[in-house]
Parts: sequence; structure tokens; C-alpha cells
Amino acid sequence: MTFTDDSAVRPSEPAIVELPAGGVELAAYIAGKLCHDFISPAGAVMSGLDLLEDPTAQDMRDDAMGLIRQSAKKMVAHVHFARVAFGAATTSEQFTSAELCNLVKGLAEGGRSTLDWRIPDQAVFTKAQARILVNLAWMTLGALPTGGSAVVMTREENGWIHLIGSAEGARARLKPEAMTGLKGERLVEGLAGQWIQPYWLWLAVSEAGGRLDVAAEEGRVGLIAALPI
Repeated sequence: MTFTDDSAVRPSEPAIVELPAGGVELAAYIAGKLCHDFISPAGAVMSGLDLLEDPTAQDMRDDAMGLIRQSAKKMVAHVHFARVAFGAATTSEQFTSAELCNLVKGLAEGGRSTLDWRIPDQAVFTKAQARILVNLAWMTLGALPTGGSAVVMTREENGWIHLIGSAEGARARLKPEAMTGLKGERLVEGLAGQWIQPYWLWLAVSEAGGRLDVAAEEGRVGLIAALPI
């Protein structure tokens, strides 16, 4: 399988299997993931406020305001992303490519990797497709811990839409917990926080009647979600 060409993907009927996590357990894992994402910027805001209130640190007032502003922006980006990636996103049933790209870029701002979003701005996605696309895009960026380029694109073929993420960098990789989740398998060892989003991506693809393919080699990672249109 190549990383930006989906010609090797031939979707088949998804197998009916017992989910390794569901119901209250799944909700608990997702809640833990969200708390982990939110605590860092929220804590940074509190640190900035503490500096503002410290009479001995008035010379750091500008730094404190900068920290608060940057952290609040990151917090809002996490909330907007989570509403689409994990939640119901209010009453929205369709999303444009531009909207989804902005969600992912909001989280990626200031990171080491670059996002090459190759989907036309006016392309429209259903709620299920949008949930899968933003999770896949964020995981593609997450496969580049020391920097690199993440390409996100789509292709339609024979009644199927393929959502494609390709990561290329010096240390591009997926952690063992992520690989377990992407296979739809229960976590036996490792960190649950590294497992839940990949598993959630697999679950979203499976429930949409599609399949998820993963390819990894030295310095390159590819993710392809094939979904019926």
C-alpha cells in the first residue's frame, strides 16, 4: 500500500465483532482523554492569573497576559475540536473542508509538524465523515513527534470515499498502544490515553460501514479510512 494512493484499498463488508470497549467504559476512556487534553491549557491559565496576582512579580505582567491569552486560545481550540471529533457538534449535520481544516490547524498551531490539507475548501462532509476525518488528520500529525509533514487528502471511487493521511518525518511512527486501537483491539498493556483516540477512530469507521487500513515503515505512516458514500 502506498501512502497517498488509495488504489490498493478494496473495502469489504465489516465483520460483526464484540467491541473491546463500549458503554460506560468507553465513555470513561473518552472523558479521561478530554480531561488530559484540557488540563494543560487550563493549568497554564491559572498559572498566568497567579502571576498577575503576585505583588512580587509585577515585572512579569506582560508575560503572564501572553501566557493566559495563548493558553485560552489553545483551550478553545481543544473544545471546538472535541465537539466534532468526540461529540455531537450541536445540530450541525454537514461540515465544509475549510471548517474541519481550521479545527485541526487550531490544535497544531505552534507544533513542530506542518499540515498539508489537500481537500478543496468547499468540499462537504457528513457528521460521521467529519468525525472520522478530523481524528484521522490529528493522528497523522501525532505520528510526527519530532516534526515532519502531514498530508491529508480524499478520493472518491466506486461509491466509496477514501480519507487519507500520510505522515513523513525523521521519526514518524505510531506507538504500540495506537496500533492496538487502530486494529479495534482491547488495550492489554500501555497507556490508555494513547489507545483511546485510535480505538475511537476505528470504532467510528466500523460503525459507518467502512474499514481502516494502516501502513508504517521507517519514517512514514499512512492511514486510510474507506467509507461508503
